[in-house]
Amino acid sequence: MTDQLNYETDAAAPVDTAGELDLRYRDASLPVAERVEILLSQMTLEEKAGLFFQTMIAAGEDGTLSQGDDMFGLPATDEYVGRRLMNHFNVLQTPPTAELIAEWHNRLQEAAAATRLGIPVTVSTDPRHSYTDNPLSGMLAGSFSVWPETMGLAAVGDEALVERFGDIARQEYTAVGIRVALHPQIDLATEPRWSRALQTFGEDPELAGRMGAAYIRGFQGAELGHDSVATMTKHFPGGGPQKDGEDPHFAHGREQVYPGGEFETHLKPFEAAFEAGTSQIMPYYGMPVGTEYEEVGFGFNKSVITGLLRERYGFDGIVCTDWGLINDAAIFGQPFPARAWGVEHLTPRERMKKVIDAGVDQFGGEADPAMLVDLVNSGEITEERLDISARRLLREKFVLGLFEQPYVDVERASRVVGSAEFVAAGEAAQRAAITLLVNREQTDASGAARPTLPLARGLRLYVEGIAPEIAAEYGQVVATPAEADVAILRLQAPFEERPTVFENFFHSGSLDYTAEQIAHVREVAAAVPTVVDVFLDRPAILTPFVGDLAALTANWGASPRALLDVLVGDAAPKGRMPFDLPSSMAAVEANRSDVPFDTADPLFRFGHGLSYSA
Repeated sequence: MTDQLNYETDAAAPVDTAGELDLRYRDASLPVAERVEILLSQMTLEEKAGLFFQTMIAAGEDGTLSQGDDMFGLPATDEYVGRRLMNHFNVLQTPPTAELIAEWHNRLQEAAAATRLGIPVTVSTDPRHSYTDNPLSGMLAGSFSVWPETMGLAAVGDEALVERFGDIARQEYTAVGIRVALHPQIDLATEPRWSRALQTFGEDPELAGRMGAAYIRGFQGAELGHDSVATMTKHFPGGGPQKDGEDPHFAHGREQVYPGGEFETHLKPFEAAFEAGTSQIMPYYGMPVGTEYEEVGFGFNKSVITGLLRERYGFDGIVCTDWGLINDAAIFGQPFPARAWGVEHLTPRERMKKVIDAGVDQFGGEADPAMLVDLVNSGEITEERLDISARRLLREKFVLGLFEQPYVDVERASRVVGSAEFVAAGEAAQRAAITLLVNREQTDASGAARPTLPLARGLRLYVEGIAPEIAAEYGQVVATPAEADVAILRLQAPFEERPTVFENFFHSGSLDYTAEQIAHVREVAAAVPTVVDVFLDRPAILTPFVGDLAALTANWGASPRALLDVLVGDAAPKGRMPFDLPSSMAAVEANRSDVPFDTADPLFRFGHGLSYSA
């Protein structure tokens, strides 16, 4: 059992009772390249195929191995590890404490140790340090420190802060055994309606490149090693210019369009990521339309993966597809077709071959090694081609030190994850990222004019979107605007309801508030000086009521206390707009989706942000 292991010394070594294995691949004194060849030469075709699949895995609430997950249709862990011989997994929901996550991880490594070669598991995750609760693009922070979303880090614009975040996240991830970050997302948010913009660094190529490189340095260090978390930077060659802002998780969003001819502009952040040494790359689902490249999804696209990524940029790291390109699935009990854009007519076997032929190393969100084995046995893919990718996948396991130290120290995990220092750093970043957009003067009781913010403590507060018990720490909460000295309203950016549960995790469609929402804000603002704070996961159209407000702030993931600390002046707003905020949906619809800063007459421009007077 897990508690019988010495986590400082034990490794997941196979038991070679027959004396048939050359175990020198476990000798850390040998060069990594030599260890890779020693291990690869002993792998069966089935064991090689298992390397090629990285899919979701569940963890028991009590730290035990999963017996399956009905919501996402996942089999038991024993099926994945023992029978399909897989050893790369993207962990979804985790147990509630760091100790239990660490215990689950160690049990998973024990299962891997029981296989013939004892190849340790590489555990990956989507973002876990912010407020996004989207099962396939971000996770709740749980016991980890809580930070603003990536867009909030871009609003602060401080490379040192981003690198510090990456280093803290690295320490928390490695403490529980997570060794690959399925991020950063360095696409350019040039189409305002796109639902994935929140996880980017905004619209400016230079800012996205600087922030992305700092993020990678924080997670990986100066070079990848035993203490690193490898970054899977995404979504090559840039997933921002979606037709009508729809997302290519879904068929109606499959097209990426370049009406401004700016394909090359979207490559610039990736050039900075290559310079920073990102270990892995994820291509996006989208298919380019009207370019020199084949009109198929990027994961199938040899002209992009081999021609652009491998040959032009010389990238020899791991390339893993986005999740679910091969087989149809069900999520929340509803059908979810494979994102095989441009190759929908191909069978799953034909799609798998096309991905391999494109130059990809790993299938994200897929778990069908038997199909890959059959493609080799039938002569459609050579085993030598598999060996090229297998070398990359094994190399990273050796470089990360997983063979030397696959297990984690459960007690240490409890000390590191969510430590007071890390929590405080995340909370400070939440406050810093808040962006002050409007701060109009008010006349006080003496007749003097002063800015609305910062507010005095102890005022009568009418609040919406903030728990009254939290607001009561800063003032006297009242029931109506008429009773208040000031109103504070927290709003979400608008989005359209979509037909399936899963699609509603991706906020899409119009950026306009409804007439009822606008009327309500204006009614409150007519009764009392009103401060509005908007969670800009999408660039909401604020024009209809901005002129009625006493003050306006934007956030990209901030707790109520973080916001109120800024509003009362205990902390200063330091954010600056990481994109142009459009003034109307007409401007959004006229925007060329691949061109930065192409919305006419924005309400607030990139870089806008006010400060409190000294």
